Amino acid sequence: MAVLSAAALAAGALVATASAAGAADADLARNGGFEAGLDGWSCTGGSGTTVGTPVHGGASALKATPAGSDNARCSQTVTVKPDSAYTLGAWVQGSYVYLGASGTGTTDVSTWTQSAGAYRQLTTSFRTGPTTTSVTVYTHGWYGTPAYYADELTLTGPGGGPVAVPAAPTGLRAGTATASAVPLSWTASAGATGYRVYRGGTKVLDTTGTSATVTGLAASSAYSFQVSAVNSAGESAKSAAVSATTATGGGGSGDAGLPAHALVGYLHSSFANGSGYTRMADVPDSWDVVNLAFGEPTSVTSGDIRFSLCPVAECPNVESEAEFKAAIKAKQAAGKKVLISIGGQNGQVQLASTAARDAFVSSVSKIIDTYGLDGLDIDFEGHSLSLAAGDTDFRSPTTPVIVNLISAVKSLKAKYGAGFVLTMAPETFFVQLGYQYYGSGPWGGQDPRAGAYLPVIHALRDDLTLLHVQDYNSGSIMGLDNQYHSMGGADFHIAMTDMLLTGFPVAGDQAKVFPALRPEQVAIGLPASTQAGNGHTSPAEVTKALDCLTKKAGTSCGTYRTHGTWPGLRGLMTWSVNWDRFNNWEFSKNFDAYFGS
Repeated sequence: MAVLSAAALAAGALVATASAAGAADADLARNGGFEAGLDGWSCTGGSGTTVGTPVHGGASALKATPAGSDNARCSQTVTVKPDSAYTLGAWVQGSYVYLGASGTGTTDVSTWTQSAGAYRQLTTSFRTGPTTTSVTVYTHGWYGTPAYYADELTLTGPGGGPVAVPAAPTGLRAGTATASAVPLSWTASAGATGYRVYRGGTKVLDTTGTSATVTGLAASSAYSFQVSAVNSAGESAKSAAVSATTATGGGGSGDAGLPAHALVGYLHSSFANGSGYTRMADVPDSWDVVNLAFGEPTSVTSGDIRFSLCPVAECPNVESEAEFKAAIKAKQAAGKKVLISIGGQNGQVQLASTAARDAFVSSVSKIIDTYGLDGLDIDFEGHSLSLAAGDTDFRSPTTPVIVNLISAVKSLKAKYGAGFVLTMAPETFFVQLGYQYYGSGPWGGQDPRAGAYLPVIHALRDDLTLLHVQDYNSGSIMGLDNQYHSMGGADFHIAMTDMLLTGFPVAGDQAKVFPALRPEQVAIGLPASTQAGNGHTSPAEVTKALDCLTKKAGTSCGTYRTHGTWPGLRGLMTWSVNWDRFNNWEFSKNFDAYFGS
């Protein structure tokens, strides 16, 4: 779904008219004619090479071939001046060829041609932001299309001057502390490419954003923090210090009594498939959170959610209602949490009216009360969440289905109190894709679902127990390294999780940064077996991802470099308990072995 929808995103790209370059401007692109092979260029998945024909000028041109979920993106990063105008151009040949610039600090731009049987010139222009010192220029094709060609790529504008050490950050402030973590934020420093966070004078993490969460702290303890800014010229002086005291006891807001490292699984309770039906009483103790799949609406827009056990005709070994309820109580007595999961692949939920919102609160409350559940999992997929035209700021959404969902969940949280467990299981298309695209975009035409979970997560972050994004059934997604990452190995989980724990500018807008989540709020979502979904990851690769994210920086990280390490990462989620049983419990056994359960 994510790959198919991405075509609509690209189709909405701006075709800008280039302004004339000033007399003092220079071509800043390195090897834009590809006469030196791919020197200066990086192409995803080894998709690029150079050829002697067809060319537009000189002796060589770029040839890049999309394959599978790779759109053959070739890019380079160029040093530029802040608050300056630039013109980007290239000659291209092929079907669906794109030219663009990202990291501009203002509005990222791109242009494209649907069909170019002969070389055709593409141009676009942009202005850099007040602190922008580099941009990434790129070309790419599209999924399932033949190879494209590019030649004579130029970026014209004022050259970036000598880089100066940035000034010390200002405005350092501490948010609400938990028993083990303190969230920090600060004002950006001009020319900075990253920041270093210090605790008591000792560096504890690096980040590229203007927020970070320091974890691994002791309860009821006072700490002092400072931040410095860095770039290629060096490190600034440290900011003024800010003090914060951690909360008493373990947990903090939204913790809801989970263990330090939790295993979350979906239990097919209302239907059967090839994995077979698993009774609640037969779910092993390895599982700390069990999500009952699924509560579904009576119609897409009704908001009226219903849940019932799988029919005997479909699931011959299904337990009785009384046995099911008794098994839930037994799990809870053992310290486990049992939630109702709403949505899933087939359960489209659109709370487009206040009546639907109120029906959602009433019907979900009835399910929770009937089965004595601990909370709610939001697994809205497909077309459940979509942003209306003009809804461009995740911090203040205006789309009814978004606003009503936030209101409904807040009502449920208020009704059931601090112990209410709230989890979410969005797809990467609705979260991490927001780093590049958000809604229908500033000019319309993009897929309006892109990044649509971000306002929901942000509005409910103080109530959120766990976010476990589905790192499966996904197209390639750009990480904070501005490279595309594909599912199935440690690299994908590392890059996608790093985005959640570091924060990122939404649609490249540095003025709209999605803040980092606390590590105890994040789990990694994976399929339990090859039959459970695309993107299955072997136990060895799962271990690599956990090592990289939770242990010493650089451990098992491959080529990707995270913006910190987070020992407090909550754990793993999988689709599903049933498929793990089908696969001889490989997934849960690996979790237990890693975390010493």
